[in-house]
Amino acid sequence: MPRASAAAGGGGAGRKSGVLRRPACGAAPTLEFERSSWAAGHDVVVGMDEVGRGAWAGPIMVGAAVLPKGRRVYGVRDSKMLTEQRREELFGRVASWCSAWAVGSASQQECDSLGMAEAQRLAARRALEALGVAPSVVLLDGKWDFAGVAHVEKIVGGDRRCLSIAAASILAKVTRDRFMRSLAPNFPPYEFEHNKGYPCWRHKMALQAYGPSAIHRRTWVFMDALCWEMRATRVDGGPERGEGLDGPDGDGSGWGAGARIGEEPGLEGWSGPEGTGP
Repeated sequence: MPRASAAAGGGGAGRKSGVLRRPACGAAPTLEFERSSWAAGHDVVVGMDEVGRGAWAGPIMVGAAVLPKGRRVYGVRDSKMLTEQRREELFGRVASWCSAWAVGSASQQECDSLGMAEAQRLAARRALEALGVAPSVVLLDGKWDFAGVAHVEKIVGGDRRCLSIAAASILAKVTRDRFMRSLAPNFPPYEFEHNKGYPCWRHKMALQAYGPSAIHRRTWVFMDALCWEMRATRVDGGPERGEGLDGPDGDGSGWGAGARIGEEPGLEGWSGPEGTGP
């Protein structure tokens, strides 16, 4: 099966203290779902997960990973359970372990113009197009189908239970974190190198002081509270709310996205080692 990337890395995973966020208990993700799909005749099993849906700035990204049947990398967990350092350490090994992998993206403009659900579907479609192989079945984290292919299995808590989804979450999270860090020098007040565009109190203070930057999502409900007249115009139908009120990096009050008039092209899907970008 062809690879969609040529990331460097490899070797065994040694035990290391402080590599998991607290709490970090529970069983490691397994190949149970992949083996069931292989046994059912699905040769190309793709695990997919998204990152960045709850951010105030930057793109939403969806990772896609195809795992080989005969080899395994140990230490893989849901990316939210790992420290940033540990995710970076695992990235190259996970990428080189996969038979194929890719990360698709939808820009902040597309998040505004399409709404978050459609932007996530767009990022997933770009990831599958960049994968280089046709999926027989897609394993998704969550309760809804954002892949839009014929054979989909939705797994609640899939990023903790399913190994290919956990691998996809690491690939997507590290890719997005690197992208946001690369933009941080252009927008110093917002400290994207630390918060990666997610809500936190320092990010909120910067927005109150400076207004939204060029990479902020203008249709978040939070923007209504700003004194800056930089809000996008909503189309009919009202806002589409986000998943919850608490973000992965801090205070997420006012989450929610709606559509905006106009559309700009976003980041296309890509795959490959660090430095390979849109």
